[in-house]
Amino acid sequence: MPLDPQAKFVLEQLEAAGMPDFATVDPETARNLTAAGIVPSAEAIAAVDDRTIPGPDGPIPVRIYTPDGTGPFAVLVFFHGGGWVICSLDSHDDICRTLANRVGCVVVSVDYRLAPEHPFPAAPEDCFAATRWVAANAASIDADPARIAVGGDSAGGNLAAAVALMARERGGPALRHQMLVYPVTDHSFDTPSYSENAEGYLLSGDSMRW
Repeated sequence: MPLDPQAKFVLEQLEAAGMPDFATVDPETARNLTAAGIVPSAEAIAAVDDRTIPGPDGPIPVRIYTPDGTGPFAVLVFFHGGGWVICSLDSHDDICRTLANRVGCVVVSVDYRLAPEHPFPAAPEDCFAATRWVAANAASIDADPARIAVGGDSAGGNLAAAVALMARERGGPALRHQMLVYPVTDHSFDTPSYSENAEGYLLSGDSMRW
């Protein structure tokens, strides 16, 4: 099967930029390399608000995106990808602006704590706390507490699925939807896909283990 042309273009650009395999660097270097590649978003949006909310072990930074229109809006609590180790509010700023504008919902992007400094379950606990905060404070962000979704990409998709399970097991909040973008849902490294795609597609088998 040929590689999708858009995916091929991205891989070629990363190769030309000399992006190393994450498995060969330490977390701080990986974060710095990722941050250096962020291009500021050109997508305009009605409002963006950076604030902190209470977390299980201290304040959690969040970024709240509000689209044009009249609320209360549905709300997406968004968790960024990055293998639970890298990425940030800034790395996924463009994605969140696009989601808010295209869907017409408030997006609350969560800057959860990262490993290895903050090992499991720090990340899912932060994400669950943020989701509960959104449910309890929806009116303050022009959102509808009866229309809450959780979502994210890669590690963020894992966290969204985890938060949905936590909400079910801990008595709420009620969620209407999960948006899981290529979520990590299995920690097994011995599947056929890990062998067939271990090299040449940005995320190597070694980088996933890392």
